[in-house]
Amino acid sequence: MPPGVTFAHIVPIVLRDAHNKAIDRSEKGVVMATYRKHRAFAPKGFFECEGRGLQWLGEAQSQGGSRVVDVFGWSDGYLDIERVDAAMPTIEAARSFGASLARMHDAGAPYFGSAPDGYEGTCYFGPLQDPVPMDTGEWDDVATYYAQGRLRPMVDLGVKRGELDQYDVELTEDVIAALPDLLGRAAADKPARVHGDLWSGNVMWTADRGKTEAVLIDPAAHGGHREEDLSMLALFGITYFRDIIEGYQSVHPLKTGWQERQTLWQLYPIAGHCVFFGGGYVSQYRSMCRSLLR
Repeated sequence: MPPGVTFAHIVPIVLRDAHNKAIDRSEKGVVMATYRKHRAFAPKGFFECEGRGLQWLGEAQSQGGSRVVDVFGWSDGYLDIERVDAAMPTIEAARSFGASLARMHDAGAPYFGSAPDGYEGTCYFGPLQDPVPMDTGEWDDVATYYAQGRLRPMVDLGVKRGELDQYDVELTEDVIAALPDLLGRAAADKPARVHGDLWSGNVMWTADRGKTEAVLIDPAAHGGHREEDLSMLALFGITYFRDIIEGYQSVHPLKTGWQERQTLWQLYPIAGHCVFFGGGYVSQYRSMCRSLLR
């Protein structure tokens, strides 16, 4: 989520055994500190979903996918993950991240709308203090997935909360009717293994292994379209975005027109921001819809 959103209080801890001895979690004998992300009365399955999502994304590292924080455990009220020391990004690291992101996407998913492997509960999207359910399913085509699993549920929730109205429903339905034309050649892409909430705040940069690299945190992982993640990076901006794209294109070139489709994929997170925050995001959502329908 973008700047201004309140995040969970994160507590740095070192895992210890029954004798209060620090547990060694590294191959080199260095104790790895852990961040505990927590919230009282979190929605059922929230932390398990995030933990399994991180693990699912992380499995792609064996195929050259992006680095993802290690998961040490979870319960109903917390998630323990690897602590990462921050560093400044570099152009080289950005290009490497783009390439690894493409490989992570190419690790794939069974369907559009698939939940992370091993998770059977509700998936979520949004800030920790107000996450909303994110539909899962077994959609074979991206247009139906985006209409039924993303746009309609989020806009309907906005109406229920009084942030959106019937005009927004009608605009959304007009966009959905135009999806075959708006998607173009991108409709042929297979389901990708996507982060699902890939704004710049969920891309950490670190040099804790001797070389600056990106590390992914806080996903809403699912089977989706690969342009979703790239459009989210563009939505709120990220340092060296062009270099990230250059690295991505070197591994799996995007279909023609991907720049024009960014607004389409950005509708879902902006509709979410209407739900969470209302205000100026409502006019932004309407303007985006109208721009797609010209």
